[in-house]
Amino acid sequence: MKGGVVVEDGYVHEEETHLTVFKTSLFFAGDGFTVYDCKGELVFRVESYGPDSRDKGEVVLMDAFGRCLLTARRKRPSLHHRWEGFLGEKTERQKPIFSVRRSSIIGRSRVTVEMCENPGEEYQIEGSFAQRCCTIFNAGKEAVAEIRRKVDASTNVVLGKDVFSLSLKPGFDGAFAMGLVLLLDQINGDDYANGDGGLQLDPASEDSHLSS
Repeated sequence: MKGGVVVEDGYVHEEETHLTVFKTSLFFAGDGFTVYDCKGELVFRVESYGPDSRDKGEVVLMDAFGRCLLTARRKRPSLHHRWEGFLGEKTERQKPIFSVRRSSIIGRSRVTVEMCENPGEEYQIEGSFAQRCCTIFNAGKEAVAEIRRKVDASTNVVLGKDVFSLSLKPGFDGAFAMGLVLLLDQINGDDYANGDGGLQLDPASEDSHLSS
């Protein structure tokens, strides 16, 4: 499986990894996230920027200590939802490492991730982020990461949409995956602001692809 380091090698693991993502508010896109590993240790965080964060067109992923790992910025003008990702804190004339594009075809939406330094390498995101049920596929249609609703292990009850799981295939950069989650959240927030009811991507099976 292709993948490897995109943001930082410390977030690439040899075994399948499961992270728990907490969204601090369901009312505004980009209102903040905290991400924990299976031991309950903080891995990533996104600070709360409030209801106007979407207008700023920029989101920043940080590690547990507040160090900037990834900056994503909305590209304007654009016919579609298009964002670009930059390593660390973006500087002037810095080139992006990936771009994210959303397009609608016959009533359905698709999110494509293109790697800037490797022409032809791309990822497709399918499913429904609004329902916290979507999968990231590489160019070979292998599932490399999944977003799913979190289930309380003690009660077997599905938790609210403000908490969900991010599962990573071995070798896939967790910081890169979380950066894509931030952008899905931004696009989803735009849809709600426009009255579209949230991001519904191309259908994907609700069964887990990672176990296949």
